Amino acid sequence: MRKFFAVFFLILAVSTIAAADVYVKSQNHSDAMAIMGQSQPAKDTISEQWIGDGQVAMVSADRTILIDLKKNVMDIINHKNKTYVEATLPLDFTSLMPPQMASMMQGMMKMTVTVAPTGQKKTFGQWSCDEYDVAMTMMMMPMKMKVYATTNVPFDLKDYMEKIQSNILKSQLRLDDASVAEMAKVKGFWIASETTGEMMGAKIRSTMEVTEISKKTPSAGIYSVPAGYTKQDKFSMQDMQNK
Repeated sequence: MRKFFAVFFLILAVSTIAAADVYVKSQNHSDAMAIMGQSQPAKDTISEQWIGDGQVAMVSADRTILIDLKKNVMDIINHKNKTYVEATLPLDFTSLMPPQMASMMQGMMKMTVTVAPTGQKKTFGQWSCDEYDVAMTMMMMPMKMKVYATTNVPFDLKDYMEKIQSNILKSQLRLDDASVAEMAKVKGFWIASETTGEMMGAKIRSTMEVTEISKKTPSAGIYSVPAGYTKQDKFSMQDMQNK
């Protein structure tokens, strides 16, 4: 009987480990700003990322991004109006935009990016990170980023950077292939970043910092579009204004 329970608990332990995915928790902050007569207060939010077997879920209060490498698709979910768009990977973000914005994206909204390692290091929590300077320009507006990245992560970093990171950058920053290739000069998983710039005379600043990377069992449905959400072929103009 004792041997039976020993084997039972061993199987249970192995099953629990196998079911555990990588969980990443991040703190995000945006400074207060005033633009075109409208004031926006400072904002602090928490975002989460789940990294499973060929699946990734990036979860925030307003939006969730799902990547399924087995099906080769990405779902971008808008929780405010309970809609989502689905795209085939590799992502072509302009194909999801309203026609009038897609033409702007190919022209005046096209972004340029340059990345340069500084040779400096900085520690955030348990992670020793390399520092990178990132310069971006869109619509003649320059923005600067400090990015801090580490290679000390409990998952296949090479696989993540090649198959996941590029599509995340395209969806979040609306980068083209050339800009994504430049961003690949950041060697490692992003632990922290600071973005500064100026838009229509208003100074903007936002930060991101990872506070936890651990193994956890995800809740059911974390990698799925919630029931009752409506599929859209493209983003609406309102979607783009809220992004």
